[in-house]
Amino acid sequence: MTRVQVHDKAGRELLGEIAVAQRDDVNRAVSTAREAFAAWREVPVVERARHFFRYADALERRREELALSVSRENGKTLADARAEVRRGIEAVEFAAGMPSLMMGDALSDVARGIDSISLRHPVGVCAGITPFNFPAMIPLWMFPIALAAGNTFVLKPSPQTPLTPELLHAIAGECGFPPGIFNVVHGGGETAESLIEHPDVAAVSFVGSSNAARHVQERAVRAHKRVQALGGAKNYLVVMPDAADSATCDAVISAAFGGAGQRCLAGSVLVAVGAAGDALAPMLVDAAAKLRLGRGTADGVEIGPVVSDDALARINGYVERAVNGGARLLLGPRAVPEGGAFAAPVIFDRVDPSSELARDEIFGPVLAIVRAGTLDEAIAVANRSRYGNASSIFTRDGGSARTFASRIEVGMVGINVGIAAPMAFFPFGGVKDSIFGDLRCHGKDAVAFYTQQRVVVSRWPS
Repeated sequence: MTRVQVHDKAGRELLGEIAVAQRDDVNRAVSTAREAFAAWREVPVVERARHFFRYADALERRREELALSVSRENGKTLADARAEVRRGIEAVEFAAGMPSLMMGDALSDVARGIDSISLRHPVGVCAGITPFNFPAMIPLWMFPIALAAGNTFVLKPSPQTPLTPELLHAIAGECGFPPGIFNVVHGGGETAESLIEHPDVAAVSFVGSSNAARHVQERAVRAHKRVQALGGAKNYLVVMPDAADSATCDAVISAAFGGAGQRCLAGSVLVAVGAAGDALAPMLVDAAAKLRLGRGTADGVEIGPVVSDDALARINGYVERAVNGGARLLLGPRAVPEGGAFAAPVIFDRVDPSSELARDEIFGPVLAIVRAGTLDEAIAVANRSRYGNASSIFTRDGGSARTFASRIEVGMVGINVGIAAPMAFFPFGGVKDSIFGDLRCHGKDAVAFYTQQRVVVSRWPS
């Protein structure tokens, strides 16, 4: 049996190890879920929901333990990890409302003596394949909603951050979840492929890169499965001249450098309109230069390490190529703590919007400032991106905000908000290469994804 060690991302200390699932292990997990489905789907939805009231309470009581686990195996700051766990618990609270969320529709006398109703039923065994950057929140977006709707679930977390999902699984067991309804398998691409291909898996949820998401969708569709596959992002922050102030600076710094830039909602391109660039750029450089790097669990640290040495090498490669290509560097790499894969904040100005610096998802603490003459030009720059996850505008003018919200081609829009992250009762997801599949994560979209509608047309003799 192959085992993979998991280390603290800041100091390289060994945190634990996991067993990599082989095809037989995946088959057993899916078979267990399939066998459990028959009984679980018959449990009344109000009783299923009670499990999630208990689960949300248990997660709340162990919130600090979960946040510490996230911080150690991911690298993000403890404050960031606490916020992640909070967002995950909110998704569980949403799932606890399944009795009303699964309600169907009814209409009597659709014809003489005929009534019609629509009902929502679970789809069966569901699989979730989740990324390293939110090891608590993204699994909690998936399995609680799927389970509350009457499905069973097999989770395959990232092999870079598997310990927090294991803790989520253990807490579920302590809350009395029936055996077999929630299972966890570990591994990389081969494990994921085994889940996607398995004939007893009815639906696949995925979050990762766009290339991987496209592949997951293609494989799942060929196997006639439901699929929601969220991909990458390149999120644009448009700043109008009337909003080039300290509040906007703080929001941009948080969006660009929070989580070491390893977020699908990271604001990695700032499009400064008119005089906003000259006013805001020095403020951003001053604020970013003061950000403290270090172990995420240490007091006062604002940026932890990135997830791996490979990630660090990729980020540094983008920076080096941009510098060698003549990009204007406002804030360059600096000395970083020893031990982990630390990347200091980097800011480029007057970036060519067609360059890889502005186009590619770097997934690190690198901010590219693009200059635009008008709001129309700024929107056009953003809309040329292959991605369409989220975008924000900073302005005091309602007309500009309304124009931006109606014309920007993304799934999530922020107005004077750096990170346009919806609450759990709204759908989360983008457009274009940021999503493959029609339905998004959490909110009513997730309920629709994890259930199938059935229409019953009835006539009774007089």
